[in-house]
Amino acid sequence: MTGSLRLDKFLVYCRFARTRSRAQAMIDQGLMRVNGTRALRGHAPVAAGDTLTLVHGGEVMIVAIESLPERREPPAKAKTRYRMLDRAG
Repeated sequence: MTGSLRLDKFLVYCRFARTRSRAQAMIDQGLMRVNGTRALRGHAPVAAGDTLTLVHGGEVMIVAIESLPERREPPAKAKTRYRMLDRAG
């Protein structure tokens, strides 16, 4: 898949959130950034090459988006869609 994908869908498809409503709640907390800019809405576009900073499982995670999924994928496949850049807790 090329182009872009909604941030809330990316979070669900790559298993950072179980549902789009949970993904939206994560975004609404104001702790998520796309390329260093705070994400304010679930419809914010993300694309391959973007950097995503989020709080997941109580930890701050910085990931580089490698490719975009077309649907929710199994955990092993979903992990191939991004690369961990840093972890701080």
